[in-house]
Amino acid sequence: MSGVTVSKDGVVTGNTYDKYGSSNPVVRRLMSGFERSLDELLASAAPSSLLDVGCGEGVLVHRWAARLPQARVVGIDLEEESIQEGWAERRAPNLEYRVMEAANLPFADGEFELASAIEVLEHLPDPEHTVSEMARCARRHLLVSVPREPLWRMLNMARGAYWPALGNTPGHLNHWSRRSFVELLSRQGEVAEVRSPFPWTMLLVRL
Repeated sequence: MSGVTVSKDGVVTGNTYDKYGSSNPVVRRLMSGFERSLDELLASAAPSSLLDVGCGEGVLVHRWAARLPQARVVGIDLEEESIQEGWAERRAPNLEYRVMEAANLPFADGEFELASAIEVLEHLPDPEHTVSEMARCARRHLLVSVPREPLWRMLNMARGAYWPALGNTPGHLNHWSRRSFVELLSRQGEVAEVRSPFPWTMLLVRL
């Protein structure tokens, strides 16, 4: 299936469209707000170790490893050619990649200061379980983002995309409004900061 990543059981788990490197002026403007909010929340958390669940081609974890040169940074994702090609291009002394699924993380309790999942939870069959696993592995913070619904679908339909699925992006199994996403993460800790870069919801959770 071109343009997506798929788990062993056939579940679409991500999109390989390079939104971080897009030359489309609209995408670039949206991503500028997204990345600015993400950078500010990461700076607020200032982790000395970081686990990124669903790191894709490594764009963000590579930047984070450069920004936090003394931190241990680990990115995990599925085995997929384009993902591992990205890993090969994005290396750093403090950055490690591992191939694994997000369902049960093979890390010790509190092994990392922060665990993140950026544009990942909407793809997972059991996002609440993955969030609880992330909270188990992290001792200070969670940093998470998802598309904001129903705005995301409306924008897809406005541009003529995914009409048969009523604007749902392929592989998006879960759909949260800002309020419902805050409620989900509040079960793990205190939602310290909420950002809404259009059209996403982004949270920093204090454990």
